Amino acid sequence: MQQPESPSDLPRDATQEEIDSLVHEYADIPITAWLLSFTGAAAQFARFGITITWQNYLQNPRGSNPSPGALGLGESKASIIQNAYLFFQYLTPLPFAILSDMWIGRYKTMVVSLLFLILGYVILFVTSLPAALDHGAGLGGLVAAMVLSGIGQGGLSAVLYPFIADQIPTTGPQVRRNKNSALVVTNRQLAVQYVFNGYYWMVNIAALSSIPTTLLEKHVGFWAAYLLPTAVLAVSSVPAFLWHKQLVKLPPQANALPDAGKIMLYACQARFHLSAAEPDYQRHHYNRIVPWTSTFVGEIRRGLKGCRVILCFVIFWLCYNQTTNNIISQAGQAEQHGLSNDTFQALNPIACIIIGPLLQNVLFPFLRRRKISFGPILRMTVAFVFIAAGLAYGAGFQALIYSRGPCYRYPLECAAAVFRDSNGVVRTRPNEVNVWIQTPLHFLFATGEILGLVSLNEYTQHEAPTSTKAMVRALQEISAAVASGLGIALGPVSKNPYLTILFASLAATMALSAVIFWLAFRRYDLDYELVNKESDGSYEEGKDDAPTKKE
Repeated sequence: MQQPESPSDLPRDATQEEIDSLVHEYADIPITAWLLSFTGAAAQFARFGITITWQNYLQNPRGSNPSPGALGLGESKASIIQNAYLFFQYLTPLPFAILSDMWIGRYKTMVVSLLFLILGYVILFVTSLPAALDHGAGLGGLVAAMVLSGIGQGGLSAVLYPFIADQIPTTGPQVRRNKNSALVVTNRQLAVQYVFNGYYWMVNIAALSSIPTTLLEKHVGFWAAYLLPTAVLAVSSVPAFLWHKQLVKLPPQANALPDAGKIMLYACQARFHLSAAEPDYQRHHYNRIVPWTSTFVGEIRRGLKGCRVILCFVIFWLCYNQTTNNIISQAGQAEQHGLSNDTFQALNPIACIIIGPLLQNVLFPFLRRRKISFGPILRMTVAFVFIAAGLAYGAGFQALIYSRGPCYRYPLECAAAVFRDSNGVVRTRPNEVNVWIQTPLHFLFATGEILGLVSLNEYTQHEAPTSTKAMVRALQEISAAVASGLGIALGPVSKNPYLTILFASLAATMALSAVIFWLAFRRYDLDYELVNKESDGSYEEGKDDAPTKKE
């Protein structure tokens, strides 16, 4: 008869039988991972709080109502500029990834990025002051801020997820007792998933900055809306600077990217067979000694699988980016009951704050206890369906707006919408639809956002070679840049009376993409589980890659 496990014997290394039979829970997460998550959330606090106001800042003239404004460029031009900014922001991670992986490392890249962000936001604050707007500095200041903050945000996007994952030690599966005194096996990949979901939850709390900044924008001025998040970011960046010695900093590997490039070149020469880049193959067929190992070729093979998945997110980003421009403008076409149209964008992070813990603490453990697989590919497929449903709902809401007066298919644009209030101030009346009907759209998008983006980050960080994780993360941003380029192309139809057709077309495209994505990649979930089991059972082989080295 087997003796009960003594508490003094735990934790201990798990056997293969225990790995296969016991419930898996996440391994311990160092405080440094949460410190970096806090720093990233502070940057997102500033980003959301500031960029959420840009549609109004660009679209509406000064003194306009019911929505405030500054530059008066109109909805179509404002949407094009917003997409151009996103396009630029999503391109910048690539050079930062190369810089990080090959030369200066992730910590220094993060510091440089934060400084770019703060400088850009300070310029935006100064040039949005009434005196600066009076002298025509608004547009130039906004462009400068977009360039600097785009560079800063791009650099942060390239390194933050890999840097957070670096903080979690690469250890083998351990047996221990959980809070219910049941024996469980700890799993590093579940720890990465947990901290990524936790970071995403923190980001969505930070995104509530859109509430105070849009209220400040409406009732005080844009300068006040920009001052608050800039100050928060500057103060919140200090802990990461002060406690930098406690952070795990993997040294950059200058030879990794050239080696990866040569592997791809040799594979292309052999009709796209990566096995042709294996050291034994090169030595046997070409008498060539290569500096990489078979293990590195295998990592490249897995990384390419992640890149194929990333490419499919172009349509996802094209649809999701509607929340930064056309969805905000849609809210401005309905009755807002004293709030600013961009305040309603805060429903998205509120929904994420509610839904995220339910997924992380209820649904995922429920499925794990019952050995029901809900791998990252399946999660991403479900995310596509939720985004498609959100846009379909948006199309229906837009049709409802177009069906009501006073302006029907041209909200805010007809003479019947203009009136004088009791104080004699000229105002514009939106169509007679309550903006709160838009609420389900934000909950659908939030569910798709959590399942899609967090799972994509988890999957690509798992599949990417250790030495090129920032590069693979940057490729995610490239897919978003392509989506922003497509968004620019849609600029001419991002206006009345075409918005219903636009939303419906995007919803149909997203739904079709979900079907194609699942058919093309469903087998990757099986490979993902298999690699996890192999890494659990043979973790000793990977100890050399453990994040213990310092820059």
